[in-house]
Amino acid sequence: MTNENTLLDKDTGELSGFAALGISGALLKATHAAGFAEPKPIQIQAIPPQLEGRDIFGIAQTGSGKTAAFALPILSKIIALGTKRRPKTARALILAPTRELAVQIEDTIKILAKGAHISTALVLGGVSRFSQVKKIAPGVDVLIATPGRLTDLVREGDLMLADTKWLVLDEGDRMLDMGFINDVKRIAKATAPDRQTALFSATMPDEIAELAKGLLKNPVRVEVAPQSTAAAEIVQSVVLARTKQKRQVLSKMLADEAMRSVIVFSRTKHGADRVTKDLARDGFNAAVIHGNKSQNARQKALNDFRDGSVRILVATDIAARGIDVPGISHVVNFDLPDEAESYVHRIGRTGRNGRDGIAITLCDPSENSKLRQVERIIRMRLPVIADHLGSPDPQRDPKEKTERHFEPANDREHHGVRRDGRRPGSGGGKRQFAPKPQGERPAGAPNGERKPDGFKRFKGNNKRRFGGKRPANRAA
Repeated sequence: MTNENTLLDKDTGELSGFAALGISGALLKATHAAGFAEPKPIQIQAIPPQLEGRDIFGIAQTGSGKTAAFALPILSKIIALGTKRRPKTARALILAPTRELAVQIEDTIKILAKGAHISTALVLGGVSRFSQVKKIAPGVDVLIATPGRLTDLVREGDLMLADTKWLVLDEGDRMLDMGFINDVKRIAKATAPDRQTALFSATMPDEIAELAKGLLKNPVRVEVAPQSTAAAEIVQSVVLARTKQKRQVLSKMLADEAMRSVIVFSRTKHGADRVTKDLARDGFNAAVIHGNKSQNARQKALNDFRDGSVRILVATDIAARGIDVPGISHVVNFDLPDEAESYVHRIGRTGRNGRDGIAITLCDPSENSKLRQVERIIRMRLPVIADHLGSPDPQRDPKEKTERHFEPANDREHHGVRRDGRRPGSGGGKRQFAPKPQGERPAGAPNGERKPDGFKRFKGNNKRRFGGKRPANRAA
């Protein structure tokens, strides 16, 4: 499958493509066999310094080729080490904010490492913990994980990170939004002191800059696109409609056969369920994905959407990043997001790899301020292609069941914020109940002295500990 012309420049006889970046042998062959012919800008900038052992701080949009940019150097070095691994350890650890992104990263790594005898494992919430513990028991080369479940396994001694020499934090700003940063810091502290670290983020708020200072050693910074900008291939527009009109407007839009593969984004989980039910009542078959769904249900919805079994996927911002489904023709924002940056990630599901895409936003007058924030972020004014504000609101069929819901205004538990608006662990007006003590007081502890609840040493490493309380809800 390897073509000499992709390895050697005809005119100069020098190496080109991924070979010029330092990738060679079976890994280079697998890369070409997977269709990775020409490296993308992020890969050109990030691969050589990582092969030299440098830390990386990358600013890049989703869909820019980040996975191969950090996976290829790691795989190259692991292949050189051989196959001997210690039980309950991982040579490389890749942290992702969502389950879907973690699954996608593992799929890409398996493709790139085909035939290289690289072992991988997934650690994420919503699925059997036992099967994950069994998979990592003999030790793995590359572990891809969401921070919540990983923290649990390390705390309980099922995984030791002292041998982890490569650490990757993908979508760092999303992990910040979801309240995972403290988990990330504890995890990083538990890895090998001489580890090599890569941090990738689509945006760079002050908190990410501070995180980079604490985790990275003299990093090489790579930036391949202006922060918070949308791909030029995406045609963006706005339809003005009141909230009660949006269902009818969406149904009329979806009747167009040109909308062959559509993601509809809702601001809340309850809203996503409601949109899905309304679409079913209007004769459309749609799958739904959000944080209250089990991992199996989320994966089935995504697979059905990917293979074309359903052409409409309704989702919250959990799907705004990390879901790479080829050929998505349209993205519809049924609601504008609370954070303007999420708009860029939402519409980035279409117009990928140079293809055209269309993004349509339904905007109620109460959302005008959010629309202005989006326009400031993307540095353009969105054209209004339809205005339904002068039309009367459609009447809802009285036969349809009226439901009462007690859901917060947005997906706060997915942003590390409780229903009272405070982040986990923050001070507050009311005293919180302490979690139930885990185990008896150590026999050798001084009188009246106890270890903090949930506090447990890492097995095999007396210097590193995991402290803190187990959060009540895990976003991933």
